[in-house]
Amino acid sequence: MATVEIVSFGYLHDAPPKAHLTIDLREHFRDPHVSPELRYMTAEDEPVRAAVLGTAGIPALVAATAAAVDAFAAGPSAGTVTVADGCAGGRHRAPTFALALAERLTAAGHHVSVHHRDLDKDVVQR
Repeated sequence: MATVEIVSFGYLHDAPPKAHLTIDLREHFRDPHVSPELRYMTAEDEPVRAAVLGTAGIPALVAATAAAVDAFAAGPSAGTVTVADGCAGGRHRAPTFALALAERLTAAGHHVSVHHRDLDKDVVQR
């Protein structure tokens, strides 16, 4: 199985990190930031995880991304497969997605590391 590095990030903080796959969660999936009760929480809080993982399309996108990782891992070049997934601020959707993807890939036998680049940054006021 492959070694997989997953990096969650926020587009409003900096450019996406270099990756084999970059998943942009901004346009198609509701931002928990718009809910005042979730705004100052992060993916470390259960209400945020429940809101993101309960969003239509997210489970299917996790599965599709895992399949894409498997395709990269099956290729002739050895090495780490890097997935970057981003949302606006990097505190809600992206880290929750990253953790769900990591769980799925780990269960499939991959060696997975997760880094949340912007999770601990201040909430972006917008």
